[in-house]
Amino acid sequence: MRIARTTRAALAVAATLAALSGLGAGPAAAAGPAAPASRSLPAGTHFFIDPASKAAQQAVTDLRAGDTAGAAAMAKLASWPVARWFTGTADPAQTTREMAELQAKAALLRQTPVAVAYNIPGRDCSQYSAGGAADSAQYAAWVDALAQGIGRRQTVVVLEPDGLALSPAFCGGTAQQQADRLAETNAAVDRLERQSGALVYLDGGHSSWQNVGTMAALLDASGVARAQGFFLNVSNYQRDADLVRYGTLVAKCTWYLANTPGAAADDCANQYWPQADADAWYAAHVPADARLPHFVVDSSRNGQGPWTPTAQYPDPQTWCNPPARGLGTRPTADTGVPLLDAYLWIKVPGESDGSCTRGTAGGTDPEYGGVDPVAGAWWPEQAHSLAAQASPALRFNTDPFARKG
Repeated sequence: MRIARTTRAALAVAATLAALSGLGAGPAAAAGPAAPASRSLPAGTHFFIDPASKAAQQAVTDLRAGDTAGAAAMAKLASWPVARWFTGTADPAQTTREMAELQAKAALLRQTPVAVAYNIPGRDCSQYSAGGAADSAQYAAWVDALAQGIGRRQTVVVLEPDGLALSPAFCGGTAQQQADRLAETNAAVDRLERQSGALVYLDGGHSSWQNVGTMAALLDASGVARAQGFFLNVSNYQRDADLVRYGTLVAKCTWYLANTPGAAADDCANQYWPQADADAWYAAHVPADARLPHFVVDSSRNGQGPWTPTAQYPDPQTWCNPPARGLGTRPTADTGVPLLDAYLWIKVPGESDGSCTRGTAGGTDPEYGGVDPVAGAWWPEQAHSLAAQASPALRFNTDPFARKG
């Protein structure tokens, strides 16, 4: 059988990734001296690419099954950096070890790891990804363990997806639970920012969720002024342009709320104002040289934008495994937007959002005609669909193990 040149190249990389799957698996000491810490993400930053990622493993599985086209697609996907999630399933000592191992692997390649901290008490408002630490004290101990594993190396920390936009106040929680959430987030920011290389980003929701003022007030109350900034669109599908616009407004509103006596969240121009009116409002209320929080955007699944259902459902759950989505902008710190530090693939492409039913009975997802995998489970069919629908079209990362100079 004659195999196309691009397929042969991708399969070669699949083999390379498989061969390198044990890279840096030893203790953190094997990584050598810590890289110089920086409180910014230069445009030339190279994010860590895991040789043993789920996409790399799928490439090998597809190749062994004789699916060369599928293997090629998964090898291309595996050549791009994806975040590593820490979900609190291990004891603190194990959390430290696992983070240290990630640091060791990244250090060998002089790459910057992206780590997601996802263990806050009452996470996901008891929905598909429910769980988290038992209480504030347990959470603080876990965050401390995570920080110890980071050491001094530059690390992007995505702190608690949905932790603010879906905090207790928005799902029937008590005032005390909301106060606890804000206190937990503040304490986590302070502990993680003690690590000289940590770049901590807080939950900023996305452009079709909370109002700009609401989100800015939550960020201000959670310590964003002491962090690098906030993140947008984790596990969602909003378009880059809408997210950049939203993030810029949120950043400006945080400054306004923190620096204007008597300011209220509803004062801020929001994402629904006419653009010219909103720009004029911020020009009048926020100095051009104001120091603003930065943000990052999760572009792992927004290549086709948000899903518009073609059928009627009691609850369409447009955020949950929508069909025919695609990979979006490739991970990069070279964004050309002053406040946008990076496009990142934070949600692991190919992991399910949960066993969606769209409000129907029977436990199946009518869009797929079966039961979706549980939240966080690898779903090969979805991974292949995201690759096939990618925009821009998925290509091979031609310099996957590039070193920062």
